[in-house]
Amino acid sequence: MTVRTTAYTHTEPGGSVNGIGGRLRFKSDVRSAAADWSWLPLGTRFRIAGNKQEYVIEDYGSALVGRQTIDMYMPTRKMMRAWGVKHVEIEILEWGSKTMSLKLLQDRQRKKHVRTMVASLRSQGVMAMGALPKTGRVF
Repeated sequence: MTVRTTAYTHTEPGGSVNGIGGRLRFKSDVRSAAADWSWLPLGTRFRIAGNKQEYVIEDYGSALVGRQTIDMYMPTRKMMRAWGVKHVEIEILEWGSKTMSLKLLQDRQRKKHVRTMVASLRSQGVMAMGALPKTGRVF
C-alpha cells in the first residue's frame, strides 16, 4: 500500500518514550514509527518497499488520528527535517493487534485523540480483553 509518511523526533512533546512506555528506537534491526492505532494497530511491522529496514508501530500522536499517515522516528531534528513528507510504498510484514491497541488506549481517554481512536476501534467491533501486563512487551 502507498502511504503518506512524516517524521518526528524525541525533542518534540512526548520525549523519548513511545506509546507503550519503552524508548523510541532507531537501530539497525528495528525502528519506531507512529500511526493512528485504529488504522495501523500497535505492533504492526512493516518495511518500505526497496528497503530492508524494519519498522514497528509502537507510538501514536494527535496529528495522526483519522489520517492514513505514518510518522517515522528520527533521532535528530536534522534527520527529521530531511525526511519531510514522503509518499512511499510499504509492505506489511505482520499486522499488530487492535485488541491490544484498545486495551492500552482505553485508560488514556482524557485526550480527545485517544477517545477518537478508542471509538473507532470499538466501531470496528474490537473488544479489549483482560488487563495489561505490568511489565514487558505488550505485543
